[in-house]
Amino acid sequence: MTVRDVAPTGAPTWIDLWTSDVEGSRAFYPAVFGWEALPADPDFGGYFQFAHNGHPVAGAMGDMGPMKANDTWKIYFQTPDIRRSAAAVTTNGGVLHFPPEPVGDLGLQCVFSDPSGAVAGAWQPLGFQGFAEVEAPGAPSWFELHTRDHAGSVAFYTAVFEWRVDSVSDTDAFRYATVRDADGGDTGVAGLMDNRADIAESEPAFWTIYFEAADVDATIATATSLGATVVEPAQDTPYGRLAVLADPAGARFSLRNTPI
Repeated sequence: MTVRDVAPTGAPTWIDLWTSDVEGSRAFYPAVFGWEALPADPDFGGYFQFAHNGHPVAGAMGDMGPMKANDTWKIYFQTPDIRRSAAAVTTNGGVLHFPPEPVGDLGLQCVFSDPSGAVAGAWQPLGFQGFAEVEAPGAPSWFELHTRDHAGSVAFYTAVFEWRVDSVSDTDAFRYATVRDADGGDTGVAGLMDNRADIAESEPAFWTIYFEAADVDATIATATSLGATVVEPAQDTPYGRLAVLADPAGARFSLRNTPI
């Protein structure tokens, strides 16, 4: 388990759920991951946080007025200059859905789509640094882009967040790159996978969040007993035992038991 005070530059720093079933989500995720659903904040449209071991781990909210929730998880990447990052989004072919704006005194955020259609956000922290735990059971474990345009995605995110990217494999059978700590460390913070074999040309790319599970199969059993569905069954890989689920409202997330 890693407990951090500040996310590395360009690394995932926060995640949140846009759910059509707020009360169901407030019950489901604590039962699956041992989270605590904190009170909703009326000053932020009913947005609320989940906590784990006393640390903020994720946020969630329901419909935003006439904008109906689409039951998805979103990743926010840390940036020291959100206006520069937002400008880089549009300069490099992305689309800004929400331009940079302050969230109280917590920080500044924006939401965008990359050129392949994957939706993500940027976060410039002020009073709030994001999630503190990484790779603890119940905490975020890994973050991965699935795209048909691997080279274009590497170029886009490198321009927006100043990533350092290492190629793990570059063959048609398996093309994968790892994002390194942009502040100079050697820790991997995210991955980019060429998934053209499984994404139709008409479908957008997407980011997926892996949550650490001490026992992937037991976590699946708990989640499905509460109404989740299995999208991809658990399987052993060189990167740990992995599975993909959808919560009762349809939001997808992944499980991972990191190999020791």
